[in-house]
Formats: sequence, C-alpha cells, structure tokens
Amino acid sequence: MPASYAYLGPEGTFTEVALRTLPEAATRELIPYVSVQSALDAVRAGEAEAAFVPIENSVEGGITTTLDELVAGAPLMIYREVLLSITFALLVRPGTKLSDIKTVSAHPAAQPQVRNWLKKYLPDAHWESAASNADAARLVQEGQYDAAFAGEFAAARYGLEALETGIHDAENAQTRFVLVGRPARPAAPTGADKTSIVLWQRDDHPGGLRDLLGEFATRGINLMLLQSRPTGAGIGNYCFCIDAEGHISDRRVADALMGLKRICLQVRYLGSYPRADVRPGDVQPPRLGTSDDEFMAAADWVARCQDGRF
Repeated sequence: MPASYAYLGPEGTFTEVALRTLPEAATRELIPYVSVQSALDAVRAGEAEAAFVPIENSVEGGITTTLDELVAGAPLMIYREVLLSITFALLVRPGTKLSDIKTVSAHPAAQPQVRNWLKKYLPDAHWESAASNADAARLVQEGQYDAAFAGEFAAARYGLEALETGIHDAENAQTRFVLVGRPARPAAPTGADKTSIVLWQRDDHPGGLRDLLGEFATRGINLMLLQSRPTGAGIGNYCFCIDAEGHISDRRVADALMGLKRICLQVRYLGSYPRADVRPGDVQPPRLGTSDDEFMAAADWVARCQDGRF
C-alpha cells in the first residue's frame, strides 16, 4: 500500500489542486479529510505520512484554524509550501439563475475574497460557511444551498454549472499551503528558506513584543508572518506565530532561536523549508555583520580573547 497524504477535502478543493503540483504527490495515496484538524490528527496518529493544508492567504493573512492546530497538540513540522493563485466561480445546479440565489456557501476564508462581489451582485443572499469550498459545492448539489463559491474545476465533480467565473475582490490573490509531517531532521538549506516558530512570552510586560522581535532585528532577519493567537488561558493571553527568512542551520537564525529560547516561556519549532515565492539566486544577501562567515569570525575572536591571543 503506498504512503498516503491527507488533505482538506472533499475532492475538488483548491487544497487538492495545490497538492497535486508537488511531484511526490503522484507516488502517494491522496486521502481527503473533512477538516484541517482531522487531516493533521491523521498524521499525529500515524494514519498518514503527511497532511497538506492551507495556512495563509494574501487577503486575510494567516488561516487561524491551521495555525491553532499547529500551536496545540503533539508537535508537527512543516516540510514544504505551495502558493496557488485563487479565483472563484459561482457554482449552481443546472438551470439556476442569479435571481434564484437566496443562499450561498463557501469556506470562511473565501468570504473576504468575494465580499464586494457578493454585495454588488447578490446583496440579499444569506451566507453559510462550509468546511471547504468543495464541500459547499457538494451541499449545493444536495440542494441545501443555492450556490457555492469554489474553483471552477469543481463544477464537473459535483454536477454543477459555473454561473459566473473569475470572481475575486483582490487582484493576484494567493493562498499558501503547507505539507506537514511528524518532527524529523529538516531538509538541507537551499539558500531561499523560511523558518516557522510559535512563541509564548514568559510574562506580560511593557515592550514584551519588542523584546521578541529584537532577537530577529539585531541579526538582520526579516519576518514574513507575525500573527497573535489566544492561548485559551484568558483574555490578553496570546502566543505569536512567526515566519522568518532563513534556515535553522543559518548562524543568524540559530542564534536568534537560542536568544528566544532564553527569554520565552516556550518556543515551538515548526520547521525550516524552501520558500515558494523566490528562487535561491534571487534572495538578497544577509545584512552586514549577519552572514555565517561573520558569525564564525566573531566566535573565533571571542575564543582567541579567552585564550589571551587577541
């Protein structure tokens, strides 16, 4: 039996389309799950080798369901990311006209991406959230809703018609997906990498967030995602989900993580993996004083001072 990848289903989701762009997907059994949580739980339980789930979109930022699942529970690690351009189609049962539509459905992350279109063309339609865009299409097929915002490719799978296509409020909207597995040694650095972590402050104090961010700033590390999530311990208690440029094997990144480990209550490492938005040759070199060679030279200087050889 081939190794399997779990993904946010059912069949016909943007997640499935993005997953199939990975070369290794052709050699895996792809199994749809009803939610991000169930897909990640399949990995934790050893029922799947990895899970492929959405984690961020360019309109609303981080996908809170995925972030929260990575923050809590048994540790998991990100190994790959994929960017997919997103436009929606309005899928309906054959014969449905725009004037017939009273209810529409899609994944909650889709609503901010079609809100203005919906206000202009279907101002009186009632929105109902679904577990995924493809699940919304399935519910339309079953007659529970009149229309679904989903990928045009899902129409044939669910016996629907695309009444409108190319729907999006923001030009060049993209969603980022990640391949998540159980913790292991991260892949070797490529020169265009990203490191994801979660931070918990030791205590709440003025300048606390500045202290955390300063560990990156002083080492010339750019942050690509910073999102707070409630810990569940009461109002005002948050952890911080962070994506930073670089790989854990880079001296500046490792040094920043050591600094954070010293000052934070907890640090959860979510992996270092290749970026999907740039190629290695296009990455800007580290800021002056933050390259691996400069870190090594500084460490050598300290060692020589300790030996009285300065």
